[in-house]
Amino acid sequence: MAQQHPDSPETNFDRILGFTIPARDCRGRMVRLGPVLDDILAAHDYPPAIKHVLAEALVLAALMGGLLKERDDQLTIQAQSEGGVISLLVCDYRNGELRGYLSHDPAEFDRLGADPSLADLFGQGYLAITFDIPTSDQRYQGLVPLEGASLTHAVEAYFAQSEQVPTLIRTAVRSGAGGCVAGGMLIQHLPDGEEGRERLHVRFDEPEWEHISILGASLRPEEIFEQSLSLEQLVWRLYHEEPEVRVVQGEHLTKGCRCSVLHFEQVLARFPKDERRDMADENGVIVVDCAFCSRKFPILD
Repeated sequence: MAQQHPDSPETNFDRILGFTIPARDCRGRMVRLGPVLDDILAAHDYPPAIKHVLAEALVLAALMGGLLKERDDQLTIQAQSEGGVISLLVCDYRNGELRGYLSHDPAEFDRLGADPSLADLFGQGYLAITFDIPTSDQRYQGLVPLEGASLTHAVEAYFAQSEQVPTLIRTAVRSGAGGCVAGGMLIQHLPDGEEGRERLHVRFDEPEWEHISILGASLRPEEIFEQSLSLEQLVWRLYHEEPEVRVVQGEHLTKGCRCSVLHFEQVLARFPKDERRDMADENGVIVVDCAFCSRKFPILD
């Protein structure tokens, strides 16, 4: 993409675009969600402010999921709270599949104003970010308090505290009669310009990073929503003065609930027989409700 303006704009909903800026030792991801977002949100009748939070979380899951390297690697975002309107939020990404849901107290939510803060919604909450790597049978998890103005700020704090990687994230969500559109960008500075290298002596005041982050922070919500601009064009707008910007087409995103009768049979088989008996109705059927897609599965014990 160096010194060549993209001339075939496409809307490119529901896919991830990866990019690197070699001269600045930076990498990034950009995403714009459309139909897949509406599909996930339609599983429950969320109020607009609650829907906004879940949409933002799904954008963050797609951006961080786009950093995964191998098939079947999984990224999970989980937010839990004490004293907040939202008690639980879960989103995950695997192989281009997104899913997410949240639980909230409708009565408590109705007492809030039209524009609740993160503290109003989550109270004293925390954010857990988990990377599952099946090929090495490893799991990495970081915890940060749910503080700041948004989930996006909390995730930036996670990268600063747990990963010690200078990271800038911009997200935006818009709902209207035509559905919900959301998107964003994540960009990081990689010490020594090499992914996976041990991160020693990380400097958050690195001049190369300061330049890239200032340009990245200029990304506006209206640009994210503008369907006539492709993701490639957005990257071009921000970093066209760089000597080289490499772009890589990422995964196409789909709604990815993994619920099935077989899956729930395997889960229930882990419970003792007397506990399964207590779960069953008078006909010996255990009805499992999938929180992600709102479908019910009758399982004969």
